Order: sequence, then structure tokens, then C-alpha cells
Amino acid sequence: MFENITLSIAIGSDHAGFSLKEVLKSYLLAKDYELFDCGTYNKNSVDYPKYAYAVAKKVSDGKARFGIIVDGSGIGSAMVANKVHGIRAAMCYDLSTAKNAREHNNANVLTLGAGLISETLAKQIVDVFLSSQCTVERYLRRVKMIDDLNTCIKQNCNFEDPESLHKKERDTLDLTDQDIERVVNRIKEILDTQQTSLYNSANVVYKQSVDNDHDAVRKLIKFGADRVSNGPGITDIPRNIAKYIDHTLLKPDATVDDILKLCSEAKEFEFASVCVSPTYVPLAAKELAGTRINVCAVVGFPHGNHWPEIKAHETRRAIRDGAKEIDMVINIGALKNRDEELLYKDIRMVVEACEDGSALSKVIIEAALLTDEEKIIACKVAKRARANFVKTSTGFGPGGATKHDVELMSRVVRDSGMGVKASGGIKTIEDFNEMITAGATRIGASASVQILEQVENITVSE
Repeated sequence: MFENITLSIAIGSDHAGFSLKEVLKSYLLAKDYELFDCGTYNKNSVDYPKYAYAVAKKVSDGKARFGIIVDGSGIGSAMVANKVHGIRAAMCYDLSTAKNAREHNNANVLTLGAGLISETLAKQIVDVFLSSQCTVERYLRRVKMIDDLNTCIKQNCNFEDPESLHKKERDTLDLTDQDIERVVNRIKEILDTQQTSLYNSANVVYKQSVDNDHDAVRKLIKFGADRVSNGPGITDIPRNIAKYIDHTLLKPDATVDDILKLCSEAKEFEFASVCVSPTYVPLAAKELAGTRINVCAVVGFPHGNHWPEIKAHETRRAIRDGAKEIDMVINIGALKNRDEELLYKDIRMVVEACEDGSALSKVIIEAALLTDEEKIIACKVAKRARANFVKTSTGFGPGGATKHDVELMSRVVRDSGMGVKASGGIKTIEDFNEMITAGATRIGASASVQILEQVENITVSE
């Protein structure tokens, strides 16, 4: 049941299309579509290119299967969307154009003119657009020519000579499948001989080289690159482990002086982030301004029994205050009740707020309260909701991170490139090493400084 992935749609509008967008949102939600609302959020005058681009970018990045944009006429938004790589946007004004846009042109973004069509017709157009498919070979061939045109323009080749394009593609192709397999195998050999641990998952380790190449990422995962990060039995810990630690202070009696000390230590040791309660986010953001250290805020903490809308609002406020990472606690009762819709909504609304604010999302499942079956379900739902990390615990539950939990969580999510954060009860370098070996890619610890002091004499050649 939890494996089903709802068709995702990014939707947006300017002020002229706002009312129709809201009607379509309600209509699509009632049909169980997953929606990303890219704005605008009221009838105040705005510039349509901003919102048209936001929708198109969601589709281009693979975060949404289709996009729907509504403005006054639908024309301007189509122009904007078609500037985005991989987008084929079509302005449709009746059922015939909607059907043609999908069946003949494989359009992935629909633009509508609120001033040209009624609400009833708009719903019908959306239905036809979403239900039609491009399957005829000659149409698919022509769609490929549209996509090839983008590549030709970028590479300055002759569109009328297909071999010119293909030669360009061969000349600029980074790696074949065989090349990637050889690279990964060589990395594994190096790890086996040098006992060197790479502490992040493939989507982070290879970020600079494959950030815009989703196929390369998929190939790396296919050939086992996700296991390069934390090979079993690797025990050497580099001195720069600080960059993988969230320096944490969440005790209820924390003072301003405590937070200032936390931030000072974070700057001294260059931790990945400081993790604080929401009311201390502005102070931490101010103290860490100009550094590479992120501010992480907890949401729905520590019990998670808040409405999804409240958690989403808390997330957006924390991001506005300066948070770049969000650690949210799931609704554990919803999980135990097997309430799939509430659990998904609980996580997804926070993740969507993080996506809107360019913040990392981490989902705390409080593993000590769950059976193994429930841990697996929680991780699968977090993966479905497109969170960046799953996290073991709040540190306020009946138990903290365990090797078993981290291994289990890692097995569930690693094929998606998600990280695993181990948190709670990690006080020694031995604890740290055990969590990394089990598959953790980030560590949450209040004893961060003490852990570093234990490895002061360890050096690693860079």
C-alpha cells in the first residue's frame, strides 16, 4: 500500500489566474493527485514569469510529472516555460488542443488563460491533458527532434544534419555504463586497501560532477555507488569528522548564553550545522552569518502530534528566520494506526515547505517507539514524500540511535540517495564509528566537542 506513488503535478498562477488555480487545486486534490503549489497565493498583482518558471522548474527537475500554469491568456506562461530545459509547454483552450498537445507533442506543461475559458471547461481540459498519452512512433520521433533542438542550440551543431548532433553527443558524453562501472570498482578497491571511509551518500559525494545529470546519478546508484560511502568494517575516522556532525542543543532550559557558546564551538570546529529550537533560529543565524555552517531547526518537537498545517507553518517561519535545515518529528500515532494519508501529508507538507525555502528536510521517526515493520513503513513514506534524510530519534524518547536501526533505515532509503541521520545517545568516538559503519551519513550529537577531542591525534592525508 505504501509503495503507490501518486501522480504529482506542479501548479501555479499569477494574480489573473489565481481564482481558477484555486478551483483546479481543489478539483485535483479531490482526485488524489499530489500537488505542488508554486504560487501566487493571493490576488495581489505579481509578475507571471516568476510563477511560470517555478512550475516549469519542478517538472524539469523531476519533482513533478506535469505542470499547470494559469494566467490571463496562457500565452506568456507558455513562452516562459518553454525556455526551461526539457519542458514542452502547450497553451490549450479547448479539448481538442489539450488532446493534441499530449498525443502529438507529449507536452508536460499545460498553460491556461483564465480570461478565455470557464471553470468547467478548464477542468475538462485538465482531465483530457492528464489522461492522454503520446504513443505513436512518428509522434515520438518528432518530439525527440524538439528535444534535440535544445541540444543543437546549446552545442552549436547543425539541426538539419542528425549525424552532426550525434557526433557532438558522442564527443561530449562523459562516461559510458562500462566507464562508470570501472570507476566504481576502482573506488571499492581503493577503499579495501586503504581503509578510507567516505562519509556521504553518492548524491553528495559526486555532487559537483553530476549535479545536473540525473542519468549519471542513477547509473552510479545502479553500480553500487551508494555503498561506497560507508563500507562495512571501515574504522579509520578522519580528524575532519566535524563536517558530518550537527552540533545540537535542544534542552528546554537552554539560554541565550548557551546558544552563543554552541555557535562559537560550531565555528571553531566547523560543524555541519547547529541544531536548535525554533525560537533560537534568528540568534543562531545571526551568529553564523558569513560561515558555511547551517542552522537547523526542529519542527513538531519532540512528540510530533501536531497538525500537518501547523508543522508546515512552523517550518516556513523557521526558514524565514534563517534555518537551512529542518528536523521534523512524524506523527507516530498516525503511523501506528496505519493512517497512510495523514502520515504522508504530515511529512510531505514539511518537505514541500523546505523545497520552497531551499532547505534540507530530515524526518525523525523516533525508532525506539517503533517495531521494525513500522520503521520500514516510516522510511518508505519519507522516501515517497521526497525528504532528504530520515533520522533515528529526538533524543527525548525512550532510546537513541542504535546500529540495528541505522542499518535497517539505510537499507530502505539508500537506493533513493536519501541520507540517514543517527541521533540520540552518541557520546564517544566509538559510538560515532559504529553509526557511520552502519550507514549513517549525518550524526546529531550534543557531545560533539567531546567526540572531536577523542580523535585529536588522528590524521588523514588529504
